[in-house]
Order: sequence, then structure tokens, then C-alpha cells
Amino acid sequence: MTITLLLIPLFLPSVAPPLARRILDHCAPVAALWALTVSALLLAGGTVAALGTLAMTGLLKVPAIAALGELIHPLRTPSERLVLPVAALAAGLLTLGTLALGRSAVRQAAGLRSARSQATCRAAVGDLCVVDSPRPDAYALPGRPHRIVVTTGMLRALGPDEREALFAHERAHNTGGHHFFLAAAELAAHCHPALRPVREAVRLVAERAADEAAATAVGDRRLTARAIARAALAAHAADSDRPAFTPAATTGPVPRRVAALLSPVGRTPRVAPWIAVLLAACAVFSCATATTGALSIHQDIEVAQGEASR
Repeated sequence: MTITLLLIPLFLPSVAPPLARRILDHCAPVAALWALTVSALLLAGGTVAALGTLAMTGLLKVPAIAALGELIHPLRTPSERLVLPVAALAAGLLTLGTLALGRSAVRQAAGLRSARSQATCRAAVGDLCVVDSPRPDAYALPGRPHRIVVTTGMLRALGPDEREALFAHERAHNTGGHHFFLAAAELAAHCHPALRPVREAVRLVAERAADEAAATAVGDRRLTARAIARAALAAHAADSDRPAFTPAATTGPVPRRVAALLSPVGRTPRVAPWIAVLLAACAVFSCATATTGALSIHQDIEVAQGEASR
């Protein structure tokens, strides 16, 4: 029964991608950003907790590990033909996920250091840092202080009003702390493959939130849409080595974002909150089942140690 309970958090993330798509279509960008990111983290936490508990259950079947755990009675589990393969698979998945996350963290940290050193070696006007480069690019750089990095190539590609809209977009990223959401989504994506589409959804909704903030700041949705479209076209052929959690107006499905800016601003459908509630319920249920399974295994370990009795 406990093993079955621990398998539930491993399958629940599979329901997140279709719900994430519905949330993108029906929720306001800021609300969707919070709902998707928090739910992804909870689903990832449930996955890691379940895998860790399954791996530990298998390890305690090994006599040497059982001796280190001071087990004086056999650990009560289902048949070893079931427990040991499942535990070995769980341990392997945890190892692969940890290695992939470590490689990603090293790569992202190196990219952030490079971008930060490039920005700090040039004079900034307020939070704006202009880099002399023919490659069109612009992005929000997290850290203290926040910076908006833009290349001379991008400045030449836009008109004065479009530049202001672009700066307002990148400034909204820094003001909203969107790099934290992107980093959290990146972390969750390394915990379960089904959460990778959710990571992409978080990236899109972060851009949508900045689009709306920029449109409000400049007071012209069409100007904002035109600035984003022209910046994306200019940067289309340019490669960028900036970290994945440094948001930029030129990323994501730009045509979809432009269409959203040009569409009439209407009321969010009443079904939207229920989609977010359903995703949140799945995330909470994932953590609850993983916690219940872990507590059950912990109680079994105490029984095997002779510290408790049923």
C-alpha cells in the first residue's frame, strides 16, 4: 500500500501540461505566473520526496545499510522482487536528475557571471546599460543593482518610442522579480520530465506579464506590440549565451504575445479560477501523498529498530 502511495506523486505531474495550457489561455498573466510556478515546485517536491523514500526503502533491504540504520528486525515491505527494482530505478532517476541540475546550475552561473561582468564594465544611465555590439539583443539582468542590458544593434533597429516600450518591458521583468520564477521553473523541470512544458509555460507567461506592464507604462498597446515584434525580428538571427533565467522581450512565441496585445482587453472567463484551483489541488495532493508515504516508511523503520511496535 505504501509503495502504491509513493507512486502517485510520480504520475501526477503528467496532468500539469494540459492544465498549464488552459491557464495560459484563461488567466491573467501575473496570476498565471504564480499559479504555474508554485504548482510546479510542489509537484517537483512531491516527486523528489517519493523517489527519495523509494530509494531509501530499497537501500534498507541491503544488510550492510540495514546494520548502519540499526535495524534489528527486517523492514516490512512488499516482495523484494518489487521493492528492489523500484528502489534501484528511483535511485537512478534521482542521480540523473541531480547531475543534470548540477550541470545546468554551473552553466547558468557562468552565463550570469559573464553577462554581469559585461554590464558592470560599462557606464550605466540609471538602470540602463548599453553594450557596443552589432548583434541586436536586450534583456533584464538580475542582481544588485538590477540592469537593463541593450546592445547598440538593438537600439539601431528600433525607433525612439519603440525603445521606450522595450525598456519598460525589461524593467517590468526586474520589478516583478521574474528571474526567480524562471529559476524555480528550471529547477522543477529537472525533477520530472512532465514539468518541462510547464517551464516553457512559465517563460511565456512571464513575458506576457511584462508585455502588459509595458503597455500600461507607455499607454499604447499597439506601440508595445510593434516594439516587441520588431525587436524579435532583429534578434531572430542572433545567438545569445545569456542564462535562461534572464528574461528578454525577444523570447517565447512572439506572434502569440503580439496577438494578445492587439486583442481587445476583456474579462477573464469565469472558468479560469477553477483551472488554477485544479492544478493547485493536484500539486497539494502530490505533496500530501509523498509525505504520507514517507511517514509510513519512517514508522516501519522505527518498528524495525525496535523503537515502536504496532
